[in-house]
Amino acid sequence: MKKLINNPNDVVTDSLKGVALGHPDLLEVDLENHIVYRKQPKDGKVAIISGGGAGHEPLHSGFVGTGMLDAAVCGEVFTSPVPDQIMEATNKVDSGKGVLHIVKNYTGDVMNFEMAAEMAADMEDTTVASVIVEDDVAVQDSLYTAGRRGVGGTLFVEKIAGALAEEGADLEAVTNVAQKVADNTRSFGLALTSCTVPAAGKPTFELAEDEIELGIGIHGEPGRERRKLQEAHELAAELVEPIIEDYDFTGAPIIALLGGMGATPLSELYLMWGECAVLLEEAGIKVERVLVGDYVTSLEMAGCALSLLKADDELLRLWDAPVVTTGLRWGA
Repeated sequence: MKKLINNPNDVVTDSLKGVALGHPDLLEVDLENHIVYRKQPKDGKVAIISGGGAGHEPLHSGFVGTGMLDAAVCGEVFTSPVPDQIMEATNKVDSGKGVLHIVKNYTGDVMNFEMAAEMAADMEDTTVASVIVEDDVAVQDSLYTAGRRGVGGTLFVEKIAGALAEEGADLEAVTNVAQKVADNTRSFGLALTSCTVPAAGKPTFELAEDEIELGIGIHGEPGRERRKLQEAHELAAELVEPIIEDYDFTGAPIIALLGGMGATPLSELYLMWGECAVLLEEAGIKVERVLVGDYVTSLEMAGCALSLLKADDELLRLWDAPVVTTGLRWGA
């Protein structure tokens, strides 16, 4: 294992120390509880929290700031944060307008966020709503999930819900738009290599030099199948086809994310987006907005994933609204 770390057990704390020192103008970091907060919260708005295991950066800590999240709760690498952490963040960001939890559909995340919401309501009288993101079409149920996994579509939910909350909408409206985005998003990914969790010290799984894993999860969970490496245009079809077979993306503007898993060069990601874009156009799907790059990663895994959101004029407007975070920034 070759990594830029100190003690493998201190990776998250050490990383968050760097976050605090790197962005003191934007973020406040609670090192004890592993929580990243928006430095200058806006009073009188619905607060939005997300989180999960570390290792997927910039998700979630990189999306804390104006127009997106008010706090991100960081678990250990690929491990859900515990209820006490989530409750601490929930209580701190609540300004009286309620708090929305955006939760990726992994058993530990769902259970712990649910417990934290109940604790916050009982102990602090905090009103909490929750939206579960389950956009991965690759598998139904997995090692970590009942139902579909939450992956790249989480970014869409956090950005659009965050924009509406920034405008002063109430908790019901913010929850409804978050659910709408979650319902209209689908994703599929592939891996060229495994990744290595620091505490484990060895790759999560093994792939031969000429093998890929289709439908991989962002924690290294198995996908649909393992097959031989193909050319990019063939791999693009492997990403696009399961998504558009699962949901009708025609007749509406589409927001797309072609995301890296942590170790794929941007040149290759753009190459893959070029191939996917051709296939989507041939299928009658009109892409209006695109992000290409590392946004929802899996440590140093090589590979990529495609996420599509079937939007409308209102969702496009909220997507385009100003955002100032370390991971996304435009319009401000």
